[in-house]
Amino acid sequence: MLQPVRGTHDLLPEAQAKHTTIVETARSISERFGYQEMSTPIFEFSDVFKRTLGEASDIVNKEMYTFKDRNDEEITLRPEGTAGIARAFISEGLAQKTPLKIFYHGPMFRYERPQKGRQRQFHQFGAELLGVAGPYGDVELLTLAYEVLKSLKVLDNSKLELNSIGDTESRGKYTEALVKYLNGVSGKLSADSVKRLSVNPLRILDSKDQGDQALLKNAPVISDFYNETSKQMFETVTSTLKSVGVPFEVNPYLVRGLDYYSHCVFEFKTTALGAQDAILSGGRYDSLIETMGGPSTPGVGWAAGLERLAMLSPVVPARVRPVAVIPVHSTAEQAANEMAYRLRAAGFTCEIAFSGNLSKRMKRASGQNARAAVIVGPDELARGEVMLKDLDSGEQKVIRLTDLESSLRGLQ
Repeated sequence: MLQPVRGTHDLLPEAQAKHTTIVETARSISERFGYQEMSTPIFEFSDVFKRTLGEASDIVNKEMYTFKDRNDEEITLRPEGTAGIARAFISEGLAQKTPLKIFYHGPMFRYERPQKGRQRQFHQFGAELLGVAGPYGDVELLTLAYEVLKSLKVLDNSKLELNSIGDTESRGKYTEALVKYLNGVSGKLSADSVKRLSVNPLRILDSKDQGDQALLKNAPVISDFYNETSKQMFETVTSTLKSVGVPFEVNPYLVRGLDYYSHCVFEFKTTALGAQDAILSGGRYDSLIETMGGPSTPGVGWAAGLERLAMLSPVVPARVRPVAVIPVHSTAEQAANEMAYRLRAAGFTCEIAFSGNLSKRMKRASGQNARAAVIVGPDELARGEVMLKDLDSGEQKVIRLTDLESSLRGLQ
């Protein structure tokens, strides 16, 4: 029997409806903040990700789906959304439209061990703000994220963690001090952290190894190395969040796994999904577009995993209750199907009962949570009538075909 590829899953109608509800909620709130929707291809030239995510990042080293096409070009299925947005900013000449406020959603691909809430093909909703250098850009993205999660009713099970990894100068001085400390205890570090020590030492800060975590308690903290710019940037973000009532915790060990981040980084985390605790993550990336060959353009953004949000959110997708059209005899089936089409064209959600006796068809209508049943019989049709049954009250009556639409609207 054919099965889906490991790490992929089908979104059956109920799950798809939940995903759609999450996307529509996030879309509505993003538009309220002045953001516009944009889409990029699901695959790019591999350099789009290699040059931006960092050669030492886990995504580039271990997780990208990369292949050669028929022209021998190296192509990668997108593992995240920001790099593609940045590439489009350059290739589509969008620098004259800053500040550019974008949201997107769609599938991403990473070769990881499938776990709860983490698949090899997964889906994200993200938002990006390009062209705003000051801290209020960070605040806008954070408050947008907060409003999305609040509307999805997941804030009770999550918290916002913030950190600043500073600008290049601050981060450079801190990295030097951190490496000096870690070299002194390198014999006690985990194997992964020993590897990271020479290529990406900041990633050691978010190591899940308990031994590493114990060693980090005595490590220098980045806040001691902020220059005035980095200090003021982070203080403005945190003080403004306090003033608007967005709760957060400062986590000095929070870093992001991608090389393009600077200054404020953040994650909304949950305790409800086990080890997979991040549900929305992001930060500032002021050097990304310049690194890709574009004009110097500051940016900040975030992305949220739809699978994890769907597991956490109690929001129930709204579904219009249909009208069930039920022919009671084969001689009425054509008229019933014509009637269903006319009702759909008039704006009604309509289900047609294709087979079974009257009892089975009525039971199916009930299972569909139909608001009303239009029972179509040959005798009634000959008189220009149908039977209309209110499935909530049980009341039924014979009405003229010419009155059907108005009678159904009266039940809505």
